[in-house]
Amino acid sequence: MTIAQSTLPTTVPQTRHLETEIPGPRSRELMEDRRAQVSNGIGAQLPVFIERADGGILLDLDGNRIVDLASGLGPTALGASNPRVRERILTQLDRFTHTCFMTTEYESYVDVCRWLNANTPGDHEKRSALFTTGAEANENAVKISRYVTGRRKVMAFTGAYHGRTHMTMSLTSKSHPYKTGFGPFSDDVVHAPVPTSPRNDPSEVGSYLEQVRAVLAENDPSSFAAIIIEPILGEAGCLIPLPGFLAGLREIADEFGIFLIADEVQSGMGRTGRIWAIEHEGVVPDLLVAAKALANGMPLSSVTGRAEHMNAIHSAGIGGTYIGNPLSCEAALAVFEQIDSDGVLDRAAALGEIAIEMLRPLVGSGVGVIDVRVRGGMIGIEFGADETFEPSGERAKAVTRYCHANGVLALTNGVHENVIRLLPPVVIDHDLFRDGLQVIIDGIRSTI
Repeated sequence: MTIAQSTLPTTVPQTRHLETEIPGPRSRELMEDRRAQVSNGIGAQLPVFIERADGGILLDLDGNRIVDLASGLGPTALGASNPRVRERILTQLDRFTHTCFMTTEYESYVDVCRWLNANTPGDHEKRSALFTTGAEANENAVKISRYVTGRRKVMAFTGAYHGRTHMTMSLTSKSHPYKTGFGPFSDDVVHAPVPTSPRNDPSEVGSYLEQVRAVLAENDPSSFAAIIIEPILGEAGCLIPLPGFLAGLREIADEFGIFLIADEVQSGMGRTGRIWAIEHEGVVPDLLVAAKALANGMPLSSVTGRAEHMNAIHSAGIGGTYIGNPLSCEAALAVFEQIDSDGVLDRAAALGEIAIEMLRPLVGSGVGVIDVRVRGGMIGIEFGADETFEPSGERAKAVTRYCHANGVLALTNGVHENVIRLLPPVVIDHDLFRDGLQVIIDGIRSTI
């Protein structure tokens, strides 16, 4: 297969370069100022201050060029200085920055909804609503499902992350740091286990679906408005549910009249080589939530669903002051143009091929890598004991520290903090991506 490369121009050299130690003197100086001015509650995985970002490189104020394998936690999939995004935003800036779509309307909001209606799974008639953040969109998806069904309860899954509002913290499974000290949480949310490799055999899918049924039975299936799931559980370490699990959830939801909500905040917009990760399983959700890469770093999120469900809400029942801001809508339209015409999906798939080629040989090779999960440009490297799968968070953190010191931004996450999650910009140069992966491999071998 010929691997597609990005043809977008870049303003920063696309090579890794260390001018100083990381963090360098200027970043350390600014970190002191940060500590004096910014809440300690705001964390930072790599304490460097960025001057410019483009393609697959972050240029810090000390002149270090750092390989970006995080994309701002996923949003800047088309690069942090995407020229088409920039051009559309600048044109809109000359018109107006905000009116609030609920007071006076603008065409770009409607155009974004049109594309989403046409490009989300299912051939039924759809409607969309735009919001600002992924958590806000997930919250509204729950509101819509409750309104239409007249029910209250929601099922989420072990390892889930859906946001930081009260409802989405309740939906989120991982306690620390997202829920610690912020309770109480909603009593209407229950969690069920989800089968993911390497700990589960494909034949176990049926037993996990039976556990879902058991949780529903314990809580009265007729009281559930929604089942919400990430087609790939990103914060849990890019966990991919075993084949057949999502289809089984679809059947259960249909049986009991429950909405199936696909949270594609992190996995959507081409990240996995399909526009939506749920397409890999051929499943059509009732509601689909998007954000992050939807507007390539500009704040925008969406809920798309069947027309009869989305239209059932009374006028002004959902909304918000900043929903579908015009600058963000223009950014999203630039993203759509590139998905439609620039081979974005092929580039994401190509990154997955490179990751499989370079990283999969590590599994079971005696270096403490127990799984490498890859769906296009969504990649998880899990650390633990080769025989028992006992998680090793310390190894993951040690490798991450090595990467940061050597100019590669990689993120540690997972239920046990034992996974390195990679979300590279889809437009990253392939040689640069290989260089970043080689640093990770070197870090794995040097920290045994």
